[in-house]
Amino acid sequence: MRVTEEIINQLKELGIKNTTDIYFNLGTPALYEQSIRRREALLSHLGPLVVRTGSHTGRSPNDKFIVKESSSQEHVWWGKVNIQMEEEKFNRLYSKLMAYIQGKEIFIQHCYAGANPKYKMSIRVITETAWHSLFARNMFRQYKTEEEVYSSKPEFTVINLPNFKADPETDGTTSEVFIIINFGKRIVLIGGTSYAGEIKKSIFTSLNYFLPLEKVMSMHCSANVGEKGDVAILFGLSGTGKTTLSADPKRKLIGDDEHGWSDNGIFNYEGGCYAKVIRLSKESEPEIYDTTRKFGTVLENVAMDSELRRLDLNDDSLTENTRAAYPLSHIKNIVPEGIAGHPKNIIMLTADAFGVIPPISKLTIPQAMYHFLSGYTAKVAGTEKGVTEPSATFSTCFGAPFMVLHPIVYAELLGEKIKKNNVNCWLVNTGWTGGPYGVGKRMSIEYTRAMLNAALDGKLDNAETEKDPFFNLDVPLKCEGVPAEILNPKSTWKNKNNYDETAKKLANMFISNFEQFKENIPEEIKNAGPNKF
Repeated sequence: MRVTEEIINQLKELGIKNTTDIYFNLGTPALYEQSIRRREALLSHLGPLVVRTGSHTGRSPNDKFIVKESSSQEHVWWGKVNIQMEEEKFNRLYSKLMAYIQGKEIFIQHCYAGANPKYKMSIRVITETAWHSLFARNMFRQYKTEEEVYSSKPEFTVINLPNFKADPETDGTTSEVFIIINFGKRIVLIGGTSYAGEIKKSIFTSLNYFLPLEKVMSMHCSANVGEKGDVAILFGLSGTGKTTLSADPKRKLIGDDEHGWSDNGIFNYEGGCYAKVIRLSKESEPEIYDTTRKFGTVLENVAMDSELRRLDLNDDSLTENTRAAYPLSHIKNIVPEGIAGHPKNIIMLTADAFGVIPPISKLTIPQAMYHFLSGYTAKVAGTEKGVTEPSATFSTCFGAPFMVLHPIVYAELLGEKIKKNNVNCWLVNTGWTGGPYGVGKRMSIEYTRAMLNAALDGKLDNAETEKDPFFNLDVPLKCEGVPAEILNPKSTWKNKNNYDETAKKLANMFISNFEQFKENIPEEIKNAGPNKF
């Protein structure tokens, strides 16, 4: 698309001038050509574009900053997640970036985030690389006509310059990498890293700031809808099976990762998916697997034979965090408009490597808020250096790195909407059974799907339950397609005393983690968690 005088003037207002070629809203084929011509990427067998992100193969949470400025400083939950940067330092670094970009080619995508027209955010992504522009084109929602593109007025700008490295001593950063969000100026600066996920997550973080202030619940979750219009939301951290379980052939996918929940129902923020593909198989996840064989998909750090250009999804020599960024249209069973009604069920997924959380439990509203605030899952031995036994991980709101406001803001919004719309809430453990990691085994995906389907179909709404003595959860006694002993995790352990001690240990971890919220949380939510031992 041609670069108009208005677009040039908008760039000048940002301080971007004296660039060479400006590539505006190039389509996928043109971005392929540019990526290959500039030696940024390689074309693989059957069409995906394969890229390398260098030393940074994942997010850099310690390098993310939020500018402390008058419009947002009273709302931000400052601390380890939301690290503040002074406006003066931001302005100085911004000037250096504007000097750096002069004389360079730049790529621009005008798109938007948020399928609900009332809450959509028009965004502009400016990059120095063609493949990052294709990533943005895949991940965000596209305007349908040229008229819409040219008439759109960007409300938020991402400037992504991976080859510019910060100087921590003079720029106030912690390393050469930086992801800086200025809510007042509605600008994100990204540099020093080629990992494209920073682009996606910076917009998600921004929506997590703005939308809850309008009473829209912003969520790190997947969502799908059944034939009867029953919507399900699935919360879960990496490794819990969120992507796998949401891609259900019997249900249409609304979105894979990020959604809003307004008074009219839920809506997807994105136009694409950013899925982990390490050891992906056609048998276990056929739809996602097929996207790694399609033109338009961007594959990050996936191993490829240099001569045959065939992929090896099992090769983790570069990173465990291999990724595929593809448009939602690559998946057949979707809701293309990205909008649906209010959820009937909310599923909170955990992969408990201790093997003591029940495989499915029904939650009260206070319990749902408690477990939402806790955001529990577990790492297992071998996944990180120094991890030799199961390690509890708590990520507030199932997405702590992206939550800008105080967690209670999101929790209260969730509680209000659950109550208003009479939503069923469930805690589902996709982790270990019969013992902890190394002793027991991973919960069968067939059993997990059977429990999930029973919950979504309403078969567990009035099921007889028993109270778990450690975690204070209501556990169904029967579920079609699942052996009764599986539903009670203690019955699967050979050593019952070891189970009791492990359950007490994890219960106390929950309580210890929840101490950070004790000042602001109502008693009924505090008391909805595990019992203290």
